[in-house]
Amino acid sequence: MCVDSTKPSTPAKPESSGVATRVFGCSEAVREGNLVRWTAYVRQCGETSLCRHPAWLAVLAAGLKHRPYCVEATVGERIVGLLPVALMKSALFGKFLVSLPYLNVGGVLADDAAAARAVVREAVALADRLEVRYLELRHERPWEDPAFGTTLTSKVHMRLKLPGSVDELWKQLPSKVRNHVRQGEKHDFSIHWGGEGLLRDFYAVFAENMRDLGTPVFSRRLFGSILSTFPEETELCVVRQGVRPIAAALLLHGWGVTEVPSASSLHRFNRTNANSLMYWHLLRRTVERGQGVFDFGRSSVESNTYTFKKQWGALPEPATWQYYVRKGSVGEMRRESGNFARLIAVWRRLPVWLTRLVGPSVVRGIP
Repeated sequence: MCVDSTKPSTPAKPESSGVATRVFGCSEAVREGNLVRWTAYVRQCGETSLCRHPAWLAVLAAGLKHRPYCVEATVGERIVGLLPVALMKSALFGKFLVSLPYLNVGGVLADDAAAARAVVREAVALADRLEVRYLELRHERPWEDPAFGTTLTSKVHMRLKLPGSVDELWKQLPSKVRNHVRQGEKHDFSIHWGGEGLLRDFYAVFAENMRDLGTPVFSRRLFGSILSTFPEETELCVVRQGVRPIAAALLLHGWGVTEVPSASSLHRFNRTNANSLMYWHLLRRTVERGQGVFDFGRSSVESNTYTFKKQWGALPEPATWQYYVRKGSVGEMRRESGNFARLIAVWRRLPVWLTRLVGPSVVRGIP
């Protein structure tokens, strides 16, 4: 049984001996046969996020033009460790090796500490060969290794354990949240579910919201790649007023865990509680699919998004991002560093059409 870096430590079998490692390059990392083998290994971890699916390497290659790699540790023919990574590079920011961009959860999966050390050692060597600024592994439970000189724990995952029925879910929500949902239901809003047919509406809301936040928007191609790669595990939710989309979200249905990596609502509709209405339907959908956990995503403690997620009953769980730094510092690339404050202010004043045109080429280089 593998030990997921996103799970609490559990007693493990004796450490692997005779561990061999191999780096699978760009074309090998997205080969169907390898993805099937790696997916089988991931499934040994039981309840886990769809972010752990190795096919994200193909999604990121197609949707963001990143170069995928996968580090595999084996004992004989048996896989004992796995680490998918993507090379990000841009003239503006440089090169980074990340597991995995866009996603909240990533990093090492391993049977034991020996297999994890072997995987990390190989990933560090790959980072050196590629001459990246740093290697970033998006863990929850940290793996101990001398290569990790920097660790960030400034954010937490907000997760809600779900009951077995929609009625139970409604009853467990705080009265304040139920009132917000009822207020949203008083408006002439309609809820729509679907895949690529709703992508245009989803992206219209998402792009405008990202502009308002001062954040470059991901390409529409990324979301199209997600939906086409995981047609049974992903879906879009769009809230409309008449024919106009005013709130939208992407759901990823994993193995017992559903998460919402991207959700947006138009600020001028905040007073209508359209966002609360949408989240109620996201949670309902998750329960109806028999999932046990709803992951609201990462937030800084006591931030506005943290407070919003907490009011639904979500509890914080650790996010431990570990780094092997070769050049500069991790803080230089963090939004909270203040280095980008002026650019953020300028971005918020740009027309949405321009941010949709320029944003994808900028954000694909930001780890």
